Amino acid sequence: MPDITEADSSYDAELDTSGLYCPEPIMLMHNRVRKMQPGEVLRVLATDPATTRDIPKFCAFLGHALIHQSEAEGTYIYDIQLGTS
Repeated sequence: MPDITEADSSYDAELDTSGLYCPEPIMLMHNRVRKMQPGEVLRVLATDPATTRDIPKFCAFLGHALIHQSEAEGTYIYDIQLGTS
């Protein structure tokens, strides 16, 4: 996975799910994206390794774009651009 870069610092909202395990991160993400507009970017922070499987599937199923994914010191970072669904 690539490292975080300066260009990755642009997002509209952040959701920290650190310390939570499946299915809680996905449930919280689902609630958060409902409050956002298409095209906005949600940054998700997670410590559950299962999110490396679950978040890409969440994005594909709901029509969102996973525009960035990385891991740094046990924290998984995802930038998700919301689709129109």
